Amino acid sequence: MELGTFSVSLAVKDIKVSRAFYEKFGFQVIGGEEAQNWLILRNGEAKIGLFQGMFPDNILTFNPTDVRAIQKSLKAQGITFTLEADEATTGPAHASLLDPDGNAILIDQF
Repeated sequence: MELGTFSVSLAVKDIKVSRAFYEKFGFQVIGGEEAQNWLILRNGEAKIGLFQGMFPDNILTFNPTDVRAIQKSLKAQGITFTLEADEATTGPAHASLLDPDGNAILIDQF
Protein backbone atom coordinates (compact mmCIF):
# COMPACT_ATOMS: atom_id res chain seq x y z
CA MET A 1 0.00 0.00 0.00
CA GLU A 2 1.62 3.25 -1.15
CA LEU A 3 0.47 6.13 1.07
CA GLY A 4 2.40 8.84 -0.77
CA THR A 5 3.69 12.01 0.83
CA PHE A 6 3.17 12.34 4.58
CA SER A 7 2.56 15.60 6.41
CA VAL A 8 1.07 16.84 9.63
CA SER A 9 -1.81 19.27 9.32
CA LEU A 10 -1.76 21.55 12.34
CA ALA A 11 -4.81 23.40 13.63
CA VAL A 12 -3.20 26.71 14.61
CA LYS A 13 -4.52 29.71 16.53
CA ASP A 14 -2.60 32.38 14.58
CA ILE A 15 -1.23 31.42 11.18
CA LYS A 16 1.24 34.33 11.06
CA VAL A 17 2.74 33.44 14.44
CA SER A 18 2.94 29.74 13.52
CA ARG A 19 4.50 30.51 10.13
CA ALA A 20 7.20 32.66 11.76
CA PHE A 21 7.87 29.93 14.34
CA TYR A 22 8.35 27.13 11.79
CA GLU A 23 10.41 29.34 9.48
CA LYS A 24 12.96 29.51 12.33
CA PHE A 25 13.36 25.74 11.85
CA GLY A 26 14.11 26.28 8.16
CA PHE A 27 10.63 25.56 6.80
CA GLN A 28 9.63 27.50 3.68
CA VAL A 29 6.15 28.15 2.31
CA ILE A 30 5.50 26.06 -0.80
CA GLY A 31 1.74 26.48 -1.11
CA GLY A 32 -1.47 27.82 0.28
CA GLU A 33 -2.82 31.28 0.96
CA GLU A 34 -2.14 33.01 4.26
CA ALA A 35 -5.10 35.33 3.58
CA GLN A 36 -7.31 32.22 3.38
CA ASN A 37 -5.79 30.85 6.62
CA TRP A 38 -3.83 27.90 5.22
CA LEU A 39 -0.20 27.31 4.26
CA ILE A 40 1.95 24.32 3.33
CA LEU A 41 5.57 24.47 4.50
CA ARG A 42 8.50 22.21 3.66
CA ASN A 43 11.96 21.58 5.04
CA GLY A 44 13.63 18.84 3.00
CA GLU A 45 11.21 15.91 2.96
CA ALA A 46 9.28 17.17 6.01
CA LYS A 47 5.98 18.91 5.32
CA ILE A 48 3.64 20.77 7.66
CA GLY A 49 0.25 22.23 6.83
CA LEU A 50 -0.88 25.21 8.92
CA PHE A 51 -4.65 25.68 9.08
CA GLN A 52 -6.33 28.42 11.11
CA GLY A 53 -10.01 27.92 11.92
CA MET A 54 -10.55 25.04 9.50
CA PHE A 55 -10.66 22.06 11.86
CA PRO A 56 -10.45 21.56 15.63
CA ASP A 57 -7.52 19.13 15.92
CA ASN A 58 -4.28 18.16 14.25
CA ILE A 59 -4.48 15.63 11.40
CA LEU A 60 -2.04 13.09 9.98
CA THR A 61 -2.21 13.53 6.20
CA PHE A 62 -1.19 11.19 3.37
CA ASN A 63 -1.26 12.18 -0.31
CA PRO A 64 -1.40 8.98 -2.40
CA THR A 65 -1.96 8.53 -6.10
CA ASP A 66 -5.00 6.26 -5.49
CA VAL A 67 -7.10 7.00 -2.40
CA ARG A 68 -9.79 4.58 -3.54
CA ALA A 69 -7.44 1.57 -3.63
CA ILE A 70 -6.18 2.38 -0.14
CA GLN A 71 -9.74 2.84 1.13
CA LYS A 72 -10.81 -0.48 -0.40
CA SER A 73 -7.84 -2.30 1.15
CA LEU A 74 -8.38 -0.81 4.61
CA LYS A 75 -12.13 -1.49 4.53
CA ALA A 76 -11.39 -5.13 3.65
CA GLN A 77 -9.29 -5.25 6.83
CA GLY A 78 -12.18 -3.96 8.96
CA ILE A 79 -11.18 -0.28 9.15
CA THR A 80 -14.14 2.10 9.45
CA PHE A 81 -14.03 5.49 7.75
CA THR A 82 -15.61 8.72 8.96
CA LEU A 83 -15.76 9.95 5.34
CA GLU A 84 -15.33 7.78 2.26
CA ALA A 85 -14.17 8.62 -1.23
CA ASP A 86 -16.75 7.72 -3.89
CA GLU A 87 -15.35 4.52 -5.40
CA ALA A 88 -17.43 5.02 -8.55
CA THR A 89 -15.40 8.12 -9.48
CA THR A 90 -11.80 8.84 -10.50
CA GLY A 91 -9.44 11.74 -9.91
CA PRO A 92 -9.05 13.91 -6.82
CA ALA A 93 -10.85 12.70 -3.70
CA HIS A 94 -10.30 12.20 0.00
CA ALA A 95 -11.25 9.86 2.80
CA SER A 96 -10.86 10.23 6.55
CA LEU A 97 -10.78 7.99 9.58
CA LEU A 98 -9.73 7.90 13.22
CA ASP A 99 -7.00 5.75 14.71
CA PRO A 100 -7.75 3.77 17.91
CA ASP A 101 -6.84 6.82 20.03
CA GLY A 102 -9.09 9.23 18.12
CA ASN A 103 -6.35 10.86 16.05
CA ALA A 104 -7.66 12.04 12.70
CA ILE A 105 -6.14 10.66 9.50
CA LEU A 106 -6.80 12.23 6.10
CA ILE A 107 -6.01 10.37 2.87
CA ASP A 108 -6.11 13.13 0.28
CA GLN A 109 -5.54 12.51 -3.43
CA PHE A 110 -5.19 15.69 -5.46
